[in-house]
Amino acid sequence: GLTGVECVHARAEEFAAGHREGCDIVTSRAVAALPMLCELCLPYLRVGGRFIAMKGPDCDDEVAEAENAMHLLGARLEKIEHYTIPGTDITHAAVVIEKIKPTHPKYPRKWAQIKKNML
Repeated sequence: GLTGVECVHARAEEFAAGHREGCDIVTSRAVAALPMLCELCLPYLRVGGRFIAMKGPDCDDEVAEAENAMHLLGARLEKIEHYTIPGTDITHAAVVIEKIKPTHPKYPRKWAQIKKNML
């Protein structure tokens, strides 16, 4: 029942052209450390948008490690929602990060730089 929605399944580094600060919501799977995911995903959000990162249930330390990245990229932690995968006893967390100001154009950096020196 949603209208005006475009779902895109793409790697962040392949989606860059023409999409900077144009998305309302960006999501990621639990594929990398949260500071790396923040740098890859937050530049695509408009101010007021949300980045939702899927993480394991014990993600508090990882969220704390990402605070500097969130600050540098113009975002803040909104909440952590814990949930159970339907039909299982497996729990995960959705880390919800709000974009509060534009991201500096120098981000995201090249993948090699992100890996070598996380924010």
